[in-house]
Amino acid sequence: MSLPGDPEDMLIDEACRELRLPAFRERFIDLAATARREQATYKQFLLDMLQAEQADRDLRRQQRLLRLARFPRPKRLEDFDFAKNPNVTPEVVADLKSPTWVREGRPLVLIGDSGTGKSHLLIGIGTAIAETGLSVRYTTTSALVNELAEADANRRLSSVIARYSKIDLLCLDEFGYLNLDRKGAKLLFQIFTEREERKATAVATNSPFTEWDKTFGDARLCAAIADRITFRCTLIQTGTESYRYQATQESLFTAQS
Repeated sequence: MSLPGDPEDMLIDEACRELRLPAFRERFIDLAATARREQATYKQFLLDMLQAEQADRDLRRQQRLLRLARFPRPKRLEDFDFAKNPNVTPEVVADLKSPTWVREGRPLVLIGDSGTGKSHLLIGIGTAIAETGLSVRYTTTSALVNELAEADANRRLSSVIARYSKIDLLCLDEFGYLNLDRKGAKLLFQIFTEREERKATAVATNSPFTEWDKTFGDARLCAAIADRITFRCTLIQTGTESYRYQATQESLFTAQS
């Protein structure tokens, strides 16, 4: 074991700082001791150090991508109770943890009443995709439309649309909750057009397809948006029985027992 203040340790520490190798810098003494104890080769020691640095960088990248996704709360697919919502198939959801569908630019549509787990699935899937190293952005539909309208008023619309067009997976929650005026619908349409068949978009909505014309007000515009969202999409119907309501009823029953 090296002693504190060892000149070689100090030089290694300084080199790690300059080369920006934080895991290497933090663990080289412990890994060197392990290598000496186990009589590892120089190559094995070097490999262990490089793998430690790589694992640390992967973790920090995941954390950064999760921050940039701006999820409103942590939700993981592992925590979704499939037993309480038999409408949702575990196998289908498990497939969505793979980034394949995102790289292919395929849409995802989650349809169901409030409290049926749509947002949980949307955030959980987005989290899983971010952890594979792809860029993800979560927002509500109304917040996105407001952002686009503000950008348009400030003559920054092109740059904002360009930014959204580069995100690997766009998660749009509360799709169809509020009726949009024609301008808002047209702004949203531009996002779908820019991302069509290039980047994946996932939407969570409580409105069936037949009611989307009420959201957009314009039948032709509604048809164009629906066409872009549903082409080659994966559709998950979460049903009508509120997951949150069931949980509330169960907690009340437990409290009264």
